[in-house]
Amino acid sequence: MQASSTCDVRVEGGGGQVAAHSGLFALGRFADGLGLGEALSAAVPPGGERAPSHDRGKVLAHLLLMLAGGGEACSDIEHLRAQPVLFGEVASDSTLYRTLRGLGPDVVEGLLGAVAGVRAGVWERRGEGSGPVVLDIDSTLVEVHSENKQGAAAHFKGGFGFHPMLCATSEGEPLSIKLRAGNAAANDICDHIEVLDAAIAQLPAAVAGGHREGDGQAPLREVHLRVDAAGCSVGIAEACRARNIGFFMTARSNHQVEAAIDHNRFDAGAWQPALGAGGEPSRRAQVADLTDSVDLSGWPAGTRFIARREPLHPGAQRTLFDSGNRRYRGFYTDAEGGPAELDAHMRAHARIENTIADLKDSGLKRMPFTDYEANAAWAQLVALSLALVRWFQQLRLTGPLAQAAPKRLRWQLWHAPARLVRSSRKQTLRLLDWWPTTPQLLHACQPH
Repeated sequence: MQASSTCDVRVEGGGGQVAAHSGLFALGRFADGLGLGEALSAAVPPGGERAPSHDRGKVLAHLLLMLAGGGEACSDIEHLRAQPVLFGEVASDSTLYRTLRGLGPDVVEGLLGAVAGVRAGVWERRGEGSGPVVLDIDSTLVEVHSENKQGAAAHFKGGFGFHPMLCATSEGEPLSIKLRAGNAAANDICDHIEVLDAAIAQLPAAVAGGHREGDGQAPLREVHLRVDAAGCSVGIAEACRARNIGFFMTARSNHQVEAAIDHNRFDAGAWQPALGAGGEPSRRAQVADLTDSVDLSGWPAGTRFIARREPLHPGAQRTLFDSGNRRYRGFYTDAEGGPAELDAHMRAHARIENTIADLKDSGLKRMPFTDYEANAAWAQLVALSLALVRWFQQLRLTGPLAQAAPKRLRWQLWHAPARLVRSSRKQTLRLLDWWPTTPQLLHACQPH
């Protein structure tokens, strides 16, 4: 029996013909096939009197690969630069730093417009059904450990940093993100609407038509917005109505809602079984349509109030009001359908927490610049990097890897080792037979 965790192997330098990031090479080739680098290049105006030695679109494309691979600072680009056979001439960390410092708000807006065109092509290739497109908005706190970063401020949890707000699809594809100061309010109506409009601008024309403010046309595709209690506002609901977007908003605790639930608490006929994760009736949770028991005169016409109750479990946080042995939650919506189906739809809003965790695991947790605008551009590119990974998963991967989190992809796919073999004046990337995900990586690298 071998008691040690390693074998007796001599270690020395001077190795060659080895590739350490074959999975990132597949991701980069996929991005090239989408035309992402060319789109980014066209959106970045030339700076200075002379043409740069590195195309800025290529610099940003390499940054997206670096972020997908786990990089958190400009210096991490050196790990791609060490593989010129796979990635060509990669810009230095100082060039990447200067490039990001030059991405002002106008340039970033142009980049987002270019990305929208690429995204439309991805959605077309992916094939979209006729069902609703569901958007989720939420905010999160990003801690920083320096008081020299512009925009960083103390937040409501006693820490210090930023408070970005983002919008993503229900499948976890980031559409828009806004970097905000740490003391920014989680319930800021203007920020919610701004992030929503930026997300709508990222949707393909066949989906976004009729959902922009002032479009003046019938919507081409149904769109829903889900927000938590921080976004529960008549103003946001009216903004959704003006954009032909259905809304689902977690209710805040107030006397009117408490009275409505208290009035119907013992009415067995008002409650019906909720639906579980698999669509089966729950034996514990129940839902009820309490629209007639709540004054909704200030809300858009057709607004409904749906309540959910379930037995308290140890450590559960009580919401809406202290009911003794049950936990009550509620939400407003203008959607049609039964309360059980609507409740299941609203509960899926929790998936955005996974998207936030993935963004933080892909560079959002680290704001490497002093300037606010540079950090805002960094946040946008972090979101774009995760979107690129999602596209790759949807179009090139199957099985568990198609749903895997960034950390698992790095361990199993992005940093897969391979051999570089030169034959007939051409380089061949030879994946290792014994690497567990070699079949998936070979499939992903095939022409599609």
